[in-house]
Amino acid sequence: MSDFSGRTGLIVGVANKRSIAWAIAQQADAAGARLVLTYQNERLKENVEELVPQLTTPPILLPCDVSRDEDISHLFATLDSQIDGLDFVVHGAAFAPREALSAPFIETSREAFRTALDISAYSLVAMARGAAPLLAKKGGGSIITLSYLGADRVFPNYNVMGVAKAALESSVRYLASDLGAQNIRVNTISAGPIKTLAASGVSGFSGILQVYRDRAALKRNIDTGDVAGAAMFLLSDWSRGVTGEVIYVDAGYRPMGM
Repeated sequence: MSDFSGRTGLIVGVANKRSIAWAIAQQADAAGARLVLTYQNERLKENVEELVPQLTTPPILLPCDVSRDEDISHLFATLDSQIDGLDFVVHGAAFAPREALSAPFIETSREAFRTALDISAYSLVAMARGAAPLLAKKGGGSIITLSYLGADRVFPNYNVMGVAKAALESSVRYLASDLGAQNIRVNTISAGPIKTLAASGVSGFSGILQVYRDRAALKRNIDTGDVAGAAMFLLSDWSRGVTGEVIYVDAGYRPMGM
C-alpha cells in the first residue's frame, strides 16, 4: 500500500458502513491520510459519527448537500480556512427517485431526470470546481468518482440512473481535460454490483448478483474492499499518468461475451 502520510483527502458519499466511500475512507486512513468526511443532513451525520471511532486519525466532519451550490461553496471556504490544500477527492454521491427506477425508463418524469442528473453527475462538476484551487495548492492531485456498467449497457430497473452515470463518465473526461494542466487527474471506477444502500432501490438486485457470479471471469462478486483497492491506486502516485479513464472493477464481467 502507498504511504499517504501527510496527505489530506475529501470523501463525499459516506452513508453507512456498507458504503463504497466508507471502504475507501478506511483504506486511506490506514495508509496515513488525514480525511474530511461530509454528510448530507443531520440524520446521516449520526451514521457517519458512529463510524468515525474506527479510523486511526479523527476526521474533519462537515455538512454538504451536493444539490445546493451554497453548501458546496461553504464546504470549500471552510476547508480553505482549516487545511493547507487537498491531495485527493472521492466523489461518491448518487441518487434517483425510487419510482424512476421501478417504472419503465420512457415514463421518467422531467423532475426525476433532473434530480438524478443533478445529484449523480453535475455534483461532480461542482465539487471539482470547488476542490481545484485546494488541489492546486499541493501541486495537483486526484479526483475519483464511482460509476456502473449501466452507463454503457441496459440493466433492468436501473433506468435513469444509467443515463446519469453515462453523463458522469463523460463529465470525467471533460474535467480531466480542463484540469490536466494543473496536474489534477480525474478518473472513475465502474464497480460491479455490491449490496449498498443505493443498491437497495434496484428491484431484482439479487438476480443481477447471480448473473455476475455466473459470468464474470473470476466467478464471484466483488466487495467494497475490491473497489477501495483500485481507488487507492488512482489516488496514489502509482497512477500519476492515468486520467480521464473508466477503470472497471467487476471481477471480469465486462469483457465476457457470454
